[in-house]
Amino acid sequence: MAGGGLPDGGPAKRAHLYEHRFTSYFTFTCIVGALGGSLFGYDLGVSGGVTSMDDFLKEFFPDVYRRKHMHLEETDYCKYDNQVLTLFTSSLYFSALVMTFFASYLTRKKGRKASIIVGALSFLAGAILNAAAQNIAMLIIGRVLLGGGIGFGNQAVPLYLSEMAPAKNRGAVNQLFQFTTCAGILIANLVNYFTDKIHPHGWRISLGLAGIPAILMLLGGIFCAETPNSLVEQGKLDEARRVLERVRGTKNVEAEFQDLKDASEEARAVKSPFRTLLKRKYRPQLIIGALGIPAFQQLTGNNSILFYAPVIFQSLGFGANASLFSSFITNGALLVATVISMFLVDKFGRRAFFLEAGAEMICSMIITAVALALEFGHGKELPKGTSVFLVIVIFLFVLAYGRSWGPLGWLVPSELFPLEIRSAAQSVVVCVNMIFTALVAQLFLMSLCHLKYGIFLLFAGLIVIMSLFVLFLLPETKQVPIEEIYLLFENHWFWKNIVRERTDQDQETSNGKPVAV
Repeated sequence: MAGGGLPDGGPAKRAHLYEHRFTSYFTFTCIVGALGGSLFGYDLGVSGGVTSMDDFLKEFFPDVYRRKHMHLEETDYCKYDNQVLTLFTSSLYFSALVMTFFASYLTRKKGRKASIIVGALSFLAGAILNAAAQNIAMLIIGRVLLGGGIGFGNQAVPLYLSEMAPAKNRGAVNQLFQFTTCAGILIANLVNYFTDKIHPHGWRISLGLAGIPAILMLLGGIFCAETPNSLVEQGKLDEARRVLERVRGTKNVEAEFQDLKDASEEARAVKSPFRTLLKRKYRPQLIIGALGIPAFQQLTGNNSILFYAPVIFQSLGFGANASLFSSFITNGALLVATVISMFLVDKFGRRAFFLEAGAEMICSMIITAVALALEFGHGKELPKGTSVFLVIVIFLFVLAYGRSWGPLGWLVPSELFPLEIRSAAQSVVVCVNMIFTALVAQLFLMSLCHLKYGIFLLFAGLIVIMSLFVLFLLPETKQVPIEEIYLLFENHWFWKNIVRERTDQDQETSNGKPVAV
């Protein structure tokens, strides 16, 4: 019912005629393009580690340092509750949500490569400034520049991968972004482990090494080809055809190339893509892809479960190595789950992963809340039996998130939007994602301090809501060409009444002529 489906036939739909072979050029293009995820991942991993380093805290946040080492009852939940410290993390996301609108214009007018290059340069500048920081102002400005890199990169890279990939393998190819994100997190954890032993400026090395993935992304942006979709959109038809033939590994690309040209013709009639996105015919894409999924991805509670991992591992007796072990196990689970999703998501579909993993995540959150309510927050360590049990629960939660809301939170939005609104809609995706990422980063530690274990029950309730959202409103998109995704909504049990009504009205108004909006 809720899955929808494609109708038989239809005007100018040629998906069954598409051909492709995997080539070394296509593989190189996608791997290098996916390096944008390593920026996001390295920053996620390195910032969490740096903000817990004693040398960093003593230099910039001495109050937090003192509270960290106090053995008072309230420190179990409240020792990192400092709004300036959380601003160090969340300022990146506030910057990213602003910059993504500039990225939208650049992506549409100059192509996906242009945004990738600008994002890499901004991220590189932020890494240098953070490594040389002498005060909190320099740290925040550096984070703002890093956020600019994330805003441009997260705008362009998912689009780049989805447009380069053949329809039958789009899920696996797009999830290279999530794979490199997880790899970046793991590398950052390893870097933090060694730099924490370098006193007093090891944290500078951690922050400065963020320049390496930025340089790799910059080189990728320079040497990789532009997507055929973007080249057609810019009117470079001959070049678009050559690139399409090269990435598909065959000269027989006429059917797919003609669909790209048809989609581009429709896109040219759109003068204001952001206003067009608000039209009723695009209501499913707006609600599901641009608003719902990006917001829900950050409301799963993944950040909170990862925050608790070092505490639980420390109680198992790992001591000074607690953070390293917890990071490797939890983020290793993310990496393993992403690989599972890459190989199976195009076989079993997006909805199956969302719903099955959602059930696991709900159970994990409830179990975690109950265990912490009974055993934690009383100024004492967790019993080892409880800790071992919670380690398993955490691993299962992260494994579930890593094959569902983690990668699919980027994949599904990137494949829902038609060309005429794609760049604008992807900007909204990144903006919404960054808004909720920033809010969670800014408010989580304070909420944890006041709600204690109740925050995990809150996340469990939110996962119930988002699972119902997927069950009833998201059609299955596996192996459907991007330019034909809109047909799913025209045949969906709920959305068909909305999009068809508006489409009929548009046709009557235009009398067969395209209407510029």
